Amino acid sequence: MSIAFTFPGQGSQSVGMGRDLADAFPEARRVFEEVDEALGEKLSAIIWDGPEETLTLTANAQPALMAVSMAAIRAMEARGFSLKDKVSHVAGHSLGEYSALCAAGVFSIADTARLLRIRGNAMQAAVPAGEGAMAAIIGLEQEKVEDACAKASGGVCQIANDNGGGQLVISGTKAAVEDGGRLCTEMGAKRALLLSVSAPFHSALMQPAAEAMREALSKVDMNAPSVPVVANVTVSPVTDPDEIRRRLVEQVTGRVRWRETVEWLAANGVGTLFEVGAGKVLCGLARRIDRNLNAVAINSPADVEAALATFG
Repeated sequence: MSIAFTFPGQGSQSVGMGRDLADAFPEARRVFEEVDEALGEKLSAIIWDGPEETLTLTANAQPALMAVSMAAIRAMEARGFSLKDKVSHVAGHSLGEYSALCAAGVFSIADTARLLRIRGNAMQAAVPAGEGAMAAIIGLEQEKVEDACAKASGGVCQIANDNGGGQLVISGTKAAVEDGGRLCTEMGAKRALLLSVSAPFHSALMQPAAEAMREALSKVDMNAPSVPVVANVTVSPVTDPDEIRRRLVEQVTGRVRWRETVEWLAANGVGTLFEVGAGKVLCGLARRIDRNLNAVAINSPADVEAALATFG
């Protein structure tokens, strides 16, 4: 059985994340310094000391989560680990796809940080505050959620995330998402919970942000990945830089097909799925999607040492 590395998305951030990696490994500390230099500010101070509401801002959370993931990767690489030799695929949840691409050598850390800052700002600016919303729909089949989105009144309503384990997230205009949530409940959903997010991510309302990313990605140097990256929007491995560019643009408005991604990895021989970076959200989802998968987090110095021991 082979191994895949996965990288977390927004919502996994917490004040203090990655500090223990930076204290334990000089290579990890250098990642945070590179991100600070690329952005022209001390994002590391916000990551480690907060305040939480500043870290949670989309434009900060996105490069911050990538920094923690790459800190763990660089610490492992400095101790002889090779992604190309040990891992069959990488994938990331939404912004985590950028972390996966960075780990696979497609983008430099500095370019990834700048791209994620642009992405975060563009996603925040795409819809005026209060006009968009997202809601988690718990315990309802995808077909019924699709039906509810189609029938919802009040504007755009679509599935943004298929996270697995009976959880789908809908996104769009506030009125339509509220109506869609009501319809889902009437159709038998256990719960429809409005999420505390600042914009309707992964919906058609994000089209201005998609255009901003199209322009930003056209100006960045890209390499072919050292290992195939399973794209969020197609659930298929991509290795061509031009296709990666297209998929990242589509991803801004498209669905994060995480359940299918994990199922695809399992069907293609992956037995162990490592989550590299902050939190353990993807480990929890992986276990709910496929109980046969071994899901392991790498987000502390002890995790790094344990993973290195696993790889030999």
